[in-house]
Amino acid sequence: MSPREQDVLKAASMYYLQDLKMETIAKHLGTSRSTVSRLVKEARETGLVEITLRPTRSRAPGLGHVIRATYGIEAFVVPVPDEATHEERLDQVALTTARLMGNWFESDMVLALAWGTTLGAISRHLPRKPTRGSAVVQLNGAANMRTSGVEYAGDLIAGFGRAFGAHVHYFPVPAFFDYAHTKEAMWRERSVRRVLEVQRRADVALFSVGALSGGLPSHVYSAGYLEPDDVATLDVEGVVGDVCTVFLRADGTYSDIELNARATGPSPRELARIPRRVCAVAGDNKVVPLRAALRAGVVTDLVVDERTAHLLVDD
Repeated sequence: MSPREQDVLKAASMYYLQDLKMETIAKHLGTSRSTVSRLVKEARETGLVEITLRPTRSRAPGLGHVIRATYGIEAFVVPVPDEATHEERLDQVALTTARLMGNWFESDMVLALAWGTTLGAISRHLPRKPTRGSAVVQLNGAANMRTSGVEYAGDLIAGFGRAFGAHVHYFPVPAFFDYAHTKEAMWRERSVRRVLEVQRRADVALFSVGALSGGLPSHVYSAGYLEPDDVATLDVEGVVGDVCTVFLRADGTYSDIELNARATGPSPRELARIPRRVCAVAGDNKVVPLRAALRAGVVTDLVVDERTAHLLVDD
């Protein structure tokens, strides 16, 4: 631990655990009050200190217990007021997820990311945590016939790389190929195989679930990634949403859905090889696809707002 990190730890311990005033801490450390204030702020921003507000009437602890018992995963239920808007619920889930990632991601690790609205919100709350020998890799392609997707997905992936001082690996392929055999050919290319290999070495995956309908539409359904005929076919096949642009039915099945043969994201079986798989979800319309993702076994750690969690367990 560097001298700076030691000072941050000492200042935070005295301020939060010993309830000492900043003037007293400054005298103890032989520095100024303003320096102590900066040290305490750094402790919060780097995730060394986490502040949790839990309303006395919150159902979050009980909901977390039910989710853990039902699905065998870790659940972090974020308390939110009943009158909170969708945007407020998403922001609270994003903030909690960002802080958890700051705790979990360390040097020499690989973080795999699936782009989307929720990941974009998380990226805005990431603490600065320099690491060494780490990498961030894009899990699924972002291009479609209307846009390259590079700016959208690239900025998101780069934001995580900057926050953690990690090397970034982009995945410059479409979100969906027009033909399954085209994907098979591309997967034999060395440049693509290199990115796929980094994905396979991931220690942590971070993603959300996409909802086919209701509420605010998920990015994959609202930004031109699917043709109207594709959406109609998904409806006929009983698809309720997606994880990493791989489509799922309500029971978690996916292998015989034709469009998945053209998708560039990892299948649930491939995703399950990653030790820690973090899913962040907020929104009433995400409940059904979230339940499908849980049944598919792709989640080890769930971050969810209180209202969405209540709808999930109220089956």
